[in-house]
Amino acid sequence: MSSAKGELKQAVLAGAGRMGAAMARGWLRNPKAAGFGKLHVIEPQPSEEVAEWAKAGKINLNRKAITADIAVLAIKPQGFAKAAADVAGWIGPDTLVVSIMAGVTMRTISAALGVTKVARAMPNTPGAIGMGVTGYALSSKCGAAEKALTQKLLAPLGDVVGPLDESKIDAVTAVSGSGPAYVFLLAEALAAAGVAAGLAEDVAAQLAHKTVVGAGALLAEGGDPAELRKAVTSPGGTTAAALDVLMAQGAIPDLMRRAVEAAAKRSAELSREAEKKS
Repeated sequence: MSSAKGELKQAVLAGAGRMGAAMARGWLRNPKAAGFGKLHVIEPQPSEEVAEWAKAGKINLNRKAITADIAVLAIKPQGFAKAAADVAGWIGPDTLVVSIMAGVTMRTISAALGVTKVARAMPNTPGAIGMGVTGYALSSKCGAAEKALTQKLLAPLGDVVGPLDESKIDAVTAVSGSGPAYVFLLAEALAAAGVAAGLAEDVAAQLAHKTVVGAGALLAEGGDPAELRKAVTSPGGTTAAALDVLMAQGAIPDLMRRAVEAAAKRSAELSREAEKKS
């Protein structure tokens, strides 16, 4: 790596959209904890927030490339081919590349950028407020130092799970990467059901949305979902009547299994499509 032992590392962030900016926001809150000097950011269309960071001297925005110790790829996967050319000047043979691009494999990244130390991560949208969870995998050339650094880099998004085998990333994508959409759909469907039961739309929405948020807060305190469900379910009561419907054959448990299988299959397909384009 380009930095001598004990010196602050040179880091570049390619892409400062929703997730990239969330990571940068966390690093800027505690620069020393991140372990690198002033962050370099590549973003052709910076948001007002990112532009303000640059104006205040907190980051270097769209500067001339130097060889970085760490390169974080927070760009859309379909833009990887162009981004690889833009990022290439920042990459040396020992650069650790941390990618949060969906569907772009470590093999594709390694071939495009000429690196062997690669981390592939799958965050989710709650990471934008530091409440997400990110699963990640490491290439075979990564050791304990790269593992620790990857976890530190991903920590601003929330909990970090790994390292996992890269073959598990499609399942991670299907469960947690796409998972917030499933929860939002639940809130949407619960509110619609409330309207159908006679509630005003705004009342149904508030009841449904706050119920989902509150239930999530109980889970966040370490509760087991099955035990929490049982605790609110009185035998022969209203919740039990609803769960008889929701847990019947072909209902939520089966539907969720099929949904996750479909998402994981599509994630694998996207990976193959990205490799063909590279």
